[in-house]
Amino acid sequence: MTENNNKNEQNTPFDPVNPNKKNKRTPKLNAYWIYGIVAIVFILIQFYFSKSHGPVETNWSEVRSTMLANRDIDRIVVINEKKADIYIKKDKLDKYESMFNGNFLKPAETGPHFTFNIGSIETFERNLSEAQENIPDEILPEYKEERNWLGEMLYIIGPFILFFLLWFWIFRRMNRGAGGAGGIFNVGKSQARIFDKDQMVSTTFKEVAGLTEAKQEVEEIVEFLKSPAKYTKLGGKIPKGALLVGPPGTGKTLLAKAVAGEANVPFFSMSGSDFVEMFVGVGASRVRDLFKQAKEKAPCIVFIDEIDAIGRARGRNPNFGSNDERENTLNQLLTEMDGFDTNSGVIILAATNRADILDRALMRAGRFDRQINVELPDLNERSEIFNVHLRPLKLSEEVKVDFLSKQTPGFSGADIANVCNEAALIAARRNREAVTKQDFLDAVDRIVGGLEKKNKIISINEKETIAYHEAGHATISWLLEHAHPLVKVTIVPRGKALGAAWYLPEERSITTKEQLLDEMCSALGGRAAEQLIFKRVSSGAQNDLERITKQAYAMVSIFGMSDKVGNVSYYDSSGQSDYSFTKPYSEKTAELIDEEVKIIIDTQYNRAIKILEENKDGHEKLANLLLEREVIFSEDLENIFGKRPWHKEKGLVAPENGDDKYTENRKENLSEENII
Repeated sequence: MTENNNKNEQNTPFDPVNPNKKNKRTPKLNAYWIYGIVAIVFILIQFYFSKSHGPVETNWSEVRSTMLANRDIDRIVVINEKKADIYIKKDKLDKYESMFNGNFLKPAETGPHFTFNIGSIETFERNLSEAQENIPDEILPEYKEERNWLGEMLYIIGPFILFFLLWFWIFRRMNRGAGGAGGIFNVGKSQARIFDKDQMVSTTFKEVAGLTEAKQEVEEIVEFLKSPAKYTKLGGKIPKGALLVGPPGTGKTLLAKAVAGEANVPFFSMSGSDFVEMFVGVGASRVRDLFKQAKEKAPCIVFIDEIDAIGRARGRNPNFGSNDERENTLNQLLTEMDGFDTNSGVIILAATNRADILDRALMRAGRFDRQINVELPDLNERSEIFNVHLRPLKLSEEVKVDFLSKQTPGFSGADIANVCNEAALIAARRNREAVTKQDFLDAVDRIVGGLEKKNKIISINEKETIAYHEAGHATISWLLEHAHPLVKVTIVPRGKALGAAWYLPEERSITTKEQLLDEMCSALGGRAAEQLIFKRVSSGAQNDLERITKQAYAMVSIFGMSDKVGNVSYYDSSGQSDYSFTKPYSEKTAELIDEEVKIIIDTQYNRAIKILEENKDGHEKLANLLLEREVIFSEDLENIFGKRPWHKEKGLVAPENGDDKYTENRKENLSEENII
């Protein structure tokens, strides 16, 4: 048992949650290691076990004074008129054993034993003759020509070998980038990851919280694959494809992973961008190869994430025809989706958050028979999502899932996961034993508004302007019936904003004209407060003006809420006019729309000034309180202005014991004022 545990421990990577865990990884075997080991072994054998080592280097002085003088030389061989090899007599070798042992390359017993450079051949012959004047048996040199065939061959073919190696290295690099794992010759092969019995997906429907209707649709697809006879015996046909549509972070890819984990059939997963390549025709080739593999492994599921990368409507390419490779890929995809038999068992799943720009031919029945909308979670679904992401956290007893779900209206599943992770990091930063409610509230503020910058240098005049600006928002939103009730105001810089107001929006499906006008008036409260108190305006209302301008134009040209323009809408929900240079209305109508927008904004601005004039004392008290405490809550507004007549208790969360208790807010309605 201990031995198995040690083995597992060695293969365990570093765990950031438990840093004491050992980080030992087994190195991967590389073919180049084998080449290196073989080369080292070959060199060792060559140096230590071979008998044909080279001669020892010497010089003419040593040869003349010792070897010739003692008559130890058997023969002298001059090689290529450049160097002389000395062969020692066998019975004299013992005298030179010390010289051989001190040399790394010990010469062979048969010789040559020594070698030296002779310089010019004439000088060598003269010196040799003079050294043997008194020796009776004169040794005459032998002359020999030797050619280094290996060196000459390397000299000739060496540049070609280097060029080939360089070309091979560049070719390998191109293979990795352009051809994927299969190389450049397999560039047309599908890049899809295959999950089958050997590599199963662990995600199941239990890990997909919320999305009740969407899960019901995809669960039925899984049933089609598991027991198709149940549906086909009544004459029904298995749907060919399902398109998951929804905002980012709502769980479309997670839902597809759950289908792969539940279906227990081969699952092909790839992104729409995997079809796009620098080579012409690669996208269409990969589509053909993908469906070929899918038919061979049927029944199976093919999942294409971000299909809008290749599924954009033809004829509306923003490149204006500069490259039709995407359209060729789309044409091949349309052909393949409508080309296999109805009951072949291949089902296509795709995900996108831009369904409005997809080609109509791709959306028709017979290709994507079902469109599954994956929307932002409501209150109950957020509770289910929190239950999933809170499992690995160590929570304090005060943390309630219902409370957290009320704090995060408008948050997607990915946002909720980020809130849970951020809360755990904040609790660890504060050295807490468990994650508390306050950590979650701070995490929501951190994600929505950014990091607090309490050390940011702001002058007294600027701080006073910010305080009255935010107090203007708070005053008007509290006094208007349809404005979102404000629950927190701060003048502490956070992110890019120097001041921010937190609202609690109602989770409603439709919005009336009165609600839009009240929200617009509340947004203009900051600019109106600056004009009323300081008789000047600043750039701090940039975010407010941008928001109410878009809102006013939407009221007139999209929602039909203008009496003069009438009940018309110029919004194209199909996305056909995305790249059009013409407006869907005349210049006269455009002038009328501009006039109506200006009237709406001016009316609400004057309304905001009037409300602030009527409640000047309360506005000033609120601004002074904000300057004093920097953060105020809904109970402070209630103490100054009284309880709202239309106040709804449900959904509102009162702050607890002081300024450090934050309350809920909807992310997209955070008002940020950047003051220069």
